[in-house]
Amino acid sequence: MSRHRTRTRTRPPVTLALPALLAVAFLLLPLVGILSRTKWSGLGTHLSSPGVVEALRLSLVVSLWALGLSLLLGVPLAWLLARVPFKGKVFVRSLVLLPMVLPPTVGGVALLLGFGRRGLLGPWLEGAFGITLPFHTSGAVVAATFVAMPFLVISLEGALGGLKQSYEETAASLGAPPVRVFFTVTLPMVAPGLIAGAALTWARALGEFGATITFAGNLPGTTQTLPLQVYLLLQDEPEAATSVSLLLLVIAMAVLIALRGRWTGTPVAAEPAKPAESAGVPDEAVAAAPGTGRMPDAPVAADVSTDPADGGHWPLHATVTGFNELTLEAAPGTTIAVVGENGAGKTTLLRALLGLTPRAHAELRLGDTDVTALPPHERQVAWVPQDGALFPHLSALANTAYGLRARRVPRAEARREAQLWLDRLGVGHLAARKPAQLSGGQAQRVALARALAARPRLLLLDEPLAALDQTTRARVRHTLRTHLAGFGGVCLIVTHDPVEAVSLADRVLVLAEGRTLQDAPPAEVTRHPRSPWVARMLGRNAWSGTASADGLVLAAGGRLVVAEALPEGAQALAIIGPEAVSVHRDRPAGSPRNVWEGSVREITAVGSRLRVLIGSAEAPDLVAEITPEAASELGLVEGSKVWTSVKATEVTLVEL
Repeated sequence: MSRHRTRTRTRPPVTLALPALLAVAFLLLPLVGILSRTKWSGLGTHLSSPGVVEALRLSLVVSLWALGLSLLLGVPLAWLLARVPFKGKVFVRSLVLLPMVLPPTVGGVALLLGFGRRGLLGPWLEGAFGITLPFHTSGAVVAATFVAMPFLVISLEGALGGLKQSYEETAASLGAPPVRVFFTVTLPMVAPGLIAGAALTWARALGEFGATITFAGNLPGTTQTLPLQVYLLLQDEPEAATSVSLLLLVIAMAVLIALRGRWTGTPVAAEPAKPAESAGVPDEAVAAAPGTGRMPDAPVAADVSTDPADGGHWPLHATVTGFNELTLEAAPGTTIAVVGENGAGKTTLLRALLGLTPRAHAELRLGDTDVTALPPHERQVAWVPQDGALFPHLSALANTAYGLRARRVPRAEARREAQLWLDRLGVGHLAARKPAQLSGGQAQRVALARALAARPRLLLLDEPLAALDQTTRARVRHTLRTHLAGFGGVCLIVTHDPVEAVSLADRVLVLAEGRTLQDAPPAEVTRHPRSPWVARMLGRNAWSGTASADGLVLAAGGRLVVAEALPEGAQALAIIGPEAVSVHRDRPAGSPRNVWEGSVREITAVGSRLRVLIGSAEAPDLVAEITPEAASELGLVEGSKVWTSVKATEVTLVEL
């Protein structure tokens, strides 16, 4: 069933609409003047005259050379302004913008004083190289470049600013050096901004007048470009001047219309294909590869091996300082789940191991190699960010082969190995598709295949399954667990999902404010979590307090009686499973030592059971888990007055 969105039209107030219409008329009237005063019958004669043809030829030569110089100098400058923090950036950006606000004749005078025969650099250029810029075609090129290059820099800087750095950082983690990243990832992804900036730069150079006549003069065949020709014709042949002006106007409008407002340079994201899982269809049920006429095979449970030349086994030792203060030791094949609340330093830890953040520094040893001083692309540390960061301009196969190609593996071999990895992860039939044509689960598996194919010694996964629905997440989690079983390095997985932490990891590393709060096997963390946040993540109630003779004095007020008390005065965390909380409509009688009166705040369904959040003035909020039948018998709705009870034997105290 289609849905039609109704757009509400808002009538603009007259006080705003009238000045806006006057502004349009003010800008439009001069253009109408050119069109109305053009002698159309003589247009061909005027534009084909020898002087105009020569000026047009020279304008094209000058503008194209100016465009080339602007690309050569402006592209690196735009990248520097967008990507590199340095002192004086505001001054440099102002310097770039200056030619746009400077009167063109003043720009010409400045060029004379800088590059003229008596300028700062002119005598040296003439004496050492025999180059004289003023009153020469090269001078017209310099003048046009001076006034036009800012358009390229501004447009490209905007495009780079809108490009997520995770693409470039991921490419570096796959082994690509900065120059390769720039040409294979950055430039292709900001191509619309680059093209828009180049078009504007060329159009501005084509129409340059003031700086050219001041610095390069008005010499026919040498520096007399089309705008200068208009200036001369206006004195003797006004009709011809109007015809040439119309030509320049048409060129300028054609450029602007072709760009369709894209000169800000913001990258335009491709419209993603509708994920298969959103329609309830498994990833594997998406159309088979073109021309095969078959559905993909099930994922191959092949062992995850790496290049035999690398040895295949790399224990991890890392000492992290800065915002994060911790030491990590792990044997080959270990998978560590990194958990903690927002701001705990999880992503900072991964970026420190990658060498991508000044907030923390990692002294990192992988196997027998100390990689601390190496740049990210030489560490052999592969990273899969939360969004996967698949390069949108490359196919799934080219994405997967990227790390191998960055390590100078021949193209045919790289593509063959990449196809094997895609096959292992069950997405080999999608090798020719672009990321926008993949569902969420498929894209995550391609991102994982790309990371593993790069032959890393350390694998970092930042919430790799967060964007998937439950069905797809379970399938990808199973695939990930299968293939991590044979990985010869260490894998760190940042996650907020307790199922991922328990099912994928050999150890769970709990962070709080950048420090290690707990580092233990999943079973130990599940039984005795040392963090209230982790306990709640695992679906348990967690109350902090101070141990007393018979239990715990709660930090939020109240007391809790336990079966096995800790030494008095010890700081502790009480863990209560939601299934251990009993809910009653009347005060319970019998053995429970912990009883509180409260009211139902929220009821949510979790699988086949209900979780009931109960607030009380006598104790912290408590979550109980009951069956729908029990909730119906009790007549529970939000706001219902209830009593809760917990047996002392059901409370576990963890000393902090």
